[in-house]
Amino acid sequence: MTLSTNNTEYAAKAVPPVPRPSEPAHIVKTDAEAIAIAKTLAAEFIKDSAVRDRDRIWPVKELDAFSQSGLWAINVPKAFGGPEVSYATLARVIEIISAADSSIGQVAQNHLGVVAAIRTVSDPAQQKLLFAEVLRGTRFGNAFSEFGSKRAVDFETKFIDAGDHVVVNGQKFYSSGALLAHLVPIVALDSEGRAWYAIAERDAPGLTVIDDWSSFGQRTTLSGTVLLDNVRVPKTHVVPGYKGYEVPTADGAIFQIIQVAVDTGIAQAAIDETVSFVRTNSRAWVDSGVDNAWDDPYTIQAIGDLTLRLHAAQALLEKAGYAIDRAILDPNAETVAEAQIVTAEAKILSTEIAIAATNKLFELAGTRSTLAEHGLDRHWRNARTHTLHDPVRWKYAILGKYFLNGEKPPLHAWS
Repeated sequence: MTLSTNNTEYAAKAVPPVPRPSEPAHIVKTDAEAIAIAKTLAAEFIKDSAVRDRDRIWPVKELDAFSQSGLWAINVPKAFGGPEVSYATLARVIEIISAADSSIGQVAQNHLGVVAAIRTVSDPAQQKLLFAEVLRGTRFGNAFSEFGSKRAVDFETKFIDAGDHVVVNGQKFYSSGALLAHLVPIVALDSEGRAWYAIAERDAPGLTVIDDWSSFGQRTTLSGTVLLDNVRVPKTHVVPGYKGYEVPTADGAIFQIIQVAVDTGIAQAAIDETVSFVRTNSRAWVDSGVDNAWDDPYTIQAIGDLTLRLHAAQALLEKAGYAIDRAILDPNAETVAEAQIVTAEAKILSTEIAIAATNKLFELAGTRSTLAEHGLDRHWRNARTHTLHDPVRWKYAILGKYFLNGEKPPLHAWS
């Protein structure tokens, strides 16, 4: 299966699961190796990224290469056989992949977030079991968010205790990666209203994934509706996610930093496309007095400005990664707040530069850059879609409260 044929009008048709990989995934050894692998993969992923977006072709072979490369296990702790790279490195990896194809970069984000949560809240036996799955190349999708609730944290999906397993019922949306996942972590509430990750087999009876993602951007994130009808999940795979937000931990900042990296990747792609197009296709303006578009002083200034702002966002992204590393090593109110604040700063700048760079592309490249044959509109559509994940206007509020009044950010997955 390489092409989604389930148009939204046929959304009732379920998508069959995919088997686990037949060979174990590579295990990355160092931070430098992780970045080198990401660059090699990105060089391949970029080749058909415009076609995949245009025709909504699922990145099946690309996703297999990505997860089998070992990059989906780079935050597994060393104590369990993983590389445990810095979160600055992890963010760089996601940025590199997202610059080539931001949908593929986004598919990994919730997987890596769940791996981090397992480290924070699971007992050693559960960690050993689930980390072994990740190191073999098993992909987590997600079934977190719900479509009709008043707020993102209001979950109607629940589970009941049934002895050695739980039974989950509900409906999810925005389920990036679920279509081609091997395991699907489901956010579900227990009888006390606490949120857990019930990690179900993708082919579990009663778990149905529907290909009905119709957004104009991030079109191949393998998202859609997940229906949960008496889905059985063994208690070995039920992770107490709520514990990651009862006390200060880096879990929220980790989910956020991956979002930032997707957006800086989109911005990088847009700037690269702008430079390439101006150098090869654009014409000089009639009043410029120059023969080449790349000698236009206003274009030169604009490229300098965009690049500067991207570098500022990337610098904060790297700083946030190291702050998260410190919060993991010594989780307390101060270290966690620092990680949250720097990540919020990076989120603001990454959102602004992603939208600015993808919009400026057309102004600087000129009218011919809008032709369908170039597929450049995908960058703006992807930026505008992905940056809606959580509102940046609230990041400013978090920063103001912290720096003016000493109020620490709230503890949840959006902070």
